[in-house]
Amino acid sequence: MSDLLAVLVNGESGRDVSTLDRGLHYGDGVFETIAVRAGTPLLWNRHLRRLQAGAARIGMAPPRGDILKTWAERVCAGHDRAVLKLIVTRGIGGRGYRSGPTTPTAVVLVYAWPEYPPNVQDGIAVRICDTRLAHQPRLAGIKHLNRLEQVLARAEWEDDFGEGLMLDQTDYVIEGTMSNLFAVIDNELRTPDLQACGVAGVMRGLVLETASAWLPARVAPLRSKDLMRASEVFLTNSLIGIWPVGKLVDRLLAPGPIARRLQLALRAHYVEG
Repeated sequence: MSDLLAVLVNGESGRDVSTLDRGLHYGDGVFETIAVRAGTPLLWNRHLRRLQAGAARIGMAPPRGDILKTWAERVCAGHDRAVLKLIVTRGIGGRGYRSGPTTPTAVVLVYAWPEYPPNVQDGIAVRICDTRLAHQPRLAGIKHLNRLEQVLARAEWEDDFGEGLMLDQTDYVIEGTMSNLFAVIDNELRTPDLQACGVAGVMRGLVLETASAWLPARVAPLRSKDLMRASEVFLTNSLIGIWPVGKLVDRLLAPGPIARRLQLALRAHYVEG
């Protein structure tokens, strides 16, 4: 792909991932998507902790953190603004779901920075996806390689919306296809409960920590009707930071003071671990 700038497989360039890799066969692994500024992977320690926690949840030992950091810094060097993707699979295994002893495969890629619409800070249009998220508490919160629900949801629209919200099978709003959701309701910042499904984003955690210093902020179940009475709605991930929602289905919103204050606050912390 033209936007792929560099790739290492287990620290080596010019090496391919085996066709027997369990990440290819079963989505058996975890990954992180990380913003790069001036050759530096941002929020590296937070991303590494989540990757390690996700790997532990599925019973897999990733390469050591210092090794992954060395590989990441190598591919990011010289790139002023880019996207780092770190994939760790269980490695090469035989046919069948049961896994014997394996050696993990680490794939480190750097991509060109995406071209987002220039007016996203004025508020993006958001729809509700038809595709629902299934409950699986053992995998909830982690960023595992099985993303078919998001792939199907994202295929539901073209470029007339900036993002789509995904509900679970009990009609609770969980997240966007590529983002976490926040809503300001009754002067309180809320983000959906992810105990049954969804991805606990690194930026989601940072926003909760930052906001709680000056605003009631909590994890709470949210339904679509709750969003319809929110004074602000915004989306987060490690690349976009914070995107205010300007239109939610048929409801018009405006970027609000809480989203703006958080954007300013995060600029001071964004490169911290």
